[in-house]
Formats: sequence, C-alpha cells, structure tokens
Amino acid sequence: MRSIHLPKCVSPLLRTSRRLAFASTVALAAASVAPPLAYATSDAELATNARLLASVRNDDAAGVGRALSEGAAVNSRNRLGETGLLIALKKNRPDIAQSFLAAGADVNIPAVNGVTPLMAAAYAGDAATTRALIDRGADVAAVDRLGKNAITYAAGEGRTEVVRLLLAHGVDPNGVYHNNLTALMWAAGYGQTETARALIDAGARVDLVDDRGKSALDMAREFKHAPTVELLEQAQRTPH
Repeated sequence: MRSIHLPKCVSPLLRTSRRLAFASTVALAAASVAPPLAYATSDAELATNARLLASVRNDDAAGVGRALSEGAAVNSRNRLGETGLLIALKKNRPDIAQSFLAAGADVNIPAVNGVTPLMAAAYAGDAATTRALIDRGADVAAVDRLGKNAITYAAGEGRTEVVRLLLAHGVDPNGVYHNNLTALMWAAGYGQTETARALIDAGARVDLVDDRGKSALDMAREFKHAPTVELLEQAQRTPH
C-alpha cells in the first residue's frame, strides 16, 4: 500500500497505518479490554445486542431496525470495542449509521485502536455523515493509537469536502500530529492536489517539516506527484 515514506522504525507503522486503523488485528487485546456487548445484564439482553451487531456486520438494515426496536443497546460493542455506528461507517453504510444516530448513539465511543465514528466517516469521504456527527458533538480533535485524526485520514484519501468541513469546525490547518506530520503532508505524500489546495487556502504552511526534516513539497517530489509539486512550489513562492 502506498504511503508517505518515513525514517527509522516508524516507517513500517505509517506505511500500514490506514490498513491497521481499520483492521481487526487487535482482537486479542480487545477481548480483554472491550466491554461485552454494552454491559448486557441478562441473557435476553445479550442476545438482542448480539443480533444488533450481527445485523450491522451483515449489512442488514432491517435487522438493525428490528433489534433497536426490541430494546438492543444502541451503543453495543463487539470484541474490538467497535459500536454498531462505527461498524456501519467502516462498511460505508450511512443509511445504517443514520439508524444508530436516530436512536441516540454516542458519537465519541472509540474502538480499542482509538478509531472513532468521525474518523471512519472522514476516511470514507462521507461529508453528510461527517456533518451529522459533528452536529451531535463528535470530537474533531480525537486521535487514534496511530496518532491520526479525522483530518489526516481525510487528507490522505483526498476527501476535500470533508477536509473543508473539518477546517470550518475549528481544526487547525497547521495542526502537527504523529511524527510531526501535518494534514498538508498527508495530502502531498499521496498526491491529493485539490485537498492540498484547500488546506493551503485555509492557511496551511508549506515550510513545516516532519521529524526527519522533510516538507510537504519534499514528499510530493519524492513520490513524483507533479501537479502537487507545482501547487506547493507556487505556494512557496507566494507569501500569505
């Protein structure tokens, strides 16, 4: 999987960050940390919560609706600590996610790996659901165990509309995250020119460098993203 190249021991971690953040490889850790199916207090409740999670896992919107109407806990979690809302967004099912939101799901419950519903929606480029989550109090600054947040996921995937939405809700265009990476660096490293343009227009600095001294322009050059290089060179010549 393509990624921004980083030095030393952090390179393998960030090369696979997008895969790891949404994968299920933390099952053993989750089993000892995550609460069992939203604290079910009886076998009947446990069964109802399990049906809710099974339904969302199987893309069964009707099943989700039935389980919720029968009293399933809306914030039920699987052994990875993922709520039904997060599972729906990871599966790119905003319709099912809306059912959870309508039932009052907590939008800030992270999985064991720290991924939140907002990060999943941003990664998928789902601007409507991103907006709905923010309107319900989603924390735009939350970071996962890889030190990434919603805007870095969105920037690396070229989700320009989501990036603009997050910026409009107070995310710093010059926020510095794990390994001193900025959202602009994530966009530049993946050749997401329009997303980089949106960040620059919002005030993102092109002179910032990561923990090995490389700028967004250096990253775009390294991976030969010519349109992004041209944009960043122009921004470098043009004072804000």
